Amino acid sequence: MTKKLLSFLLMNVGALAVAVNVHFFLSPNNLATGGVSGLSIVLNNVFPGLTLGTIMIMLNIVLFIVGFIFLGFQFGAKTIYASFALSFMVWGLETFFPMQEALSDDLLIQLIIGQIIAASGMAIVFHQGASTGGTDIIAMILNKYFSIEVGKGVLVSDIAIATSSIFIFGPTVGMYAFFGVILNGLVIDYTLQQFDNNKEIVIISRKSEEIQDYIVKNLGRGATVHYAKGAFNQEDKEVITTIMNRKDYSKLKKYMLAVDEKAFITVHSMNEILGQNFKRLA
Repeated sequence: MTKKLLSFLLMNVGALAVAVNVHFFLSPNNLATGGVSGLSIVLNNVFPGLTLGTIMIMLNIVLFIVGFIFLGFQFGAKTIYASFALSFMVWGLETFFPMQEALSDDLLIQLIIGQIIAASGMAIVFHQGASTGGTDIIAMILNKYFSIEVGKGVLVSDIAIATSSIFIFGPTVGMYAFFGVILNGLVIDYTLQQFDNNKEIVIISRKSEEIQDYIVKNLGRGATVHYAKGAFNQEDKEVITTIMNRKDYSKLKKYMLAVDEKAFITVHSMNEILGQNFKRLA
């Protein structure tokens, strides 16, 4: 129960971070950096009588209806909640903290700071197994009917929205918006890597049994042992493969220096790990 409550709170914190970016940084500067928020900023210029939050709510309703028609009920409750939570948060910020003008005359610094805040928030939402919806739905439709990868579909949708802003707000703002799309993806990827900062460690050592014992009993981690033969001297070797976080890896490295400083070790950062004691497959 505590875990679910924490996940719910984190999801709201992530959505709030995105809403802060939309209200304080993007909207006052007409920066349509993709997603429902970006499309809403463009439409808000066409329909100034509607608030940005209201347009976002309307777009989300339309997109989910289209999604249900073409994809069926493939959306998790978390994604539906996060999508509308973001829209209502933007509406709330507009109501209680109206913006008369941009925070600064420096468009670039506002874009960078805002996108870092938003991308970090989106990464938090993604880490809770949800998303802020929007262009994800378009990407899923493109994937189903045209076999376009979801990640590429999201990027195509966001770039199209950023490009459309060129015709509404001019080439300078449009190019900043395009840069914002790229920056957003980079920061999201980096932040997600920090959440799941696990490493695959491959060890070849003459003290193989001792190292295996330390990994299993002292660190509480699993390991896989492969048998290999060296190409240079044709010597039989045991190759240990294990996955652990940075903290446990530091302990293992310290132990390795004490036991076998001549051991051969390779370390690989892992973007995603599914199954066993890591992230569930579904």
